[in-house]
Amino acid sequence: MTVPAPRARRRPAGRVLPLLLVVALLAPMGVLARQTWQLTDDDRSLAVRERLGVEYLRALAPVTAALVDAQSAAVAGRRPSGSALSAAVEGAATVDARIGGLLRSQERWAGLRAKLEALRDRGVGDPEAAFTAYGEVTDLLLDLHRKVRESSGLVRDPEPDSSFLQDAAGQELPEAMVAAGRLADLAVLAAGRPAADRARTLTELAALRIGALVPAGDLVDDLRAAVDSSESTDLGGTVLTPLDTYQRAVEALAVASAPGRAAVLDPAPVVGARLNAHAAAGQLQPVILAELDTLLAARVDRLDRERWLLLGASGLAVLLLAVLAGLLVAAARRTRRRAAPAASPSEEADAPPDTPPWPPRPGPDGVRAGEPRPLEPAGRPVDPEAVRWGPVDAAR
Repeated sequence: MTVPAPRARRRPAGRVLPLLLVVALLAPMGVLARQTWQLTDDDRSLAVRERLGVEYLRALAPVTAALVDAQSAAVAGRRPSGSALSAAVEGAATVDARIGGLLRSQERWAGLRAKLEALRDRGVGDPEAAFTAYGEVTDLLLDLHRKVRESSGLVRDPEPDSSFLQDAAGQELPEAMVAAGRLADLAVLAAGRPAADRARTLTELAALRIGALVPAGDLVDDLRAAVDSSESTDLGGTVLTPLDTYQRAVEALAVASAPGRAAVLDPAPVVGARLNAHAAAGQLQPVILAELDTLLAARVDRLDRERWLLLGASGLAVLLLAVLAGLLVAAARRTRRRAAPAASPSEEADAPPDTPPWPPRPGPDGVRAGEPRPLEPAGRPVDPEAVRWGPVDAAR
């Protein structure tokens, strides 16, 4: 008798295919969500770092103003006010100790602070030497402004309005303030220089005049461009009023420092115009930095909302795909249950027959297997031995 070989168990394709479909949908969605999260996280990190740069620039603003005033006092032969400069230096030192490591500015600040300490201990002496010494320190201060803008990412700001604002507050305005102070101080020094140095003095005055007016003009252009490109309705009303005041002060400085017929420039109008421009800049710079920080804070909040929306959308998508996989698996199971009662032709051929292929042989009593035995009249079963030997006993 041939025994059929056992069939190999088939893999339940109804379960695998839905899972493959879910994985095929989930994999590209996961890659896209990861890339979007990375881009959003990079933009948010840049905005947070830029806010640190704004905080550092806000601390450097009083140092710039106090240093320019101290230079003018030293050139004029007066003792500079050490209290204002000391307070500004201490404030900037506190900020540098807290975030200078993140902005990689501590080394430059340490060098600048050493120079500032040396200037504070300097007595009233030669105005020309004071002009040179203060010029070196202000160069270091402007270099620190550039370093903070670069390390904080302000120079790489992707939005037009905030990019114009950071350029105006972090570069153009400090340069214009320093150059205007040098222009007024050189006008004071020019009156005491010998006639042999007159040509050199006029050349220096012309260069400093350009150095003061060009960044001031760029500052005005930056702020107007920021207002035009910004979606904020508050930026124009906040910035334009102090900007107009500063622009008028710069125009007065340009008129006072214009070369005339006189061989020596009158320092009084230049010094007065410089003081007005300095006061206007002191009102304008905090406004610019405050508006810049407001824009960056709003950007951080927007990116945070986008991150939460991305997390919510990703979680919802995973949940929907899980539900879809469950529905597909359930449908596949129902299909298999419906197809299970119907046997295949091969299974029917291999099934054992219900009846034997030939009739059974009769037993010793003449009764075939499965047939009922005859009963005696009394209802008792017939004895097979009696049936077999009955004729023989009768012949005897």
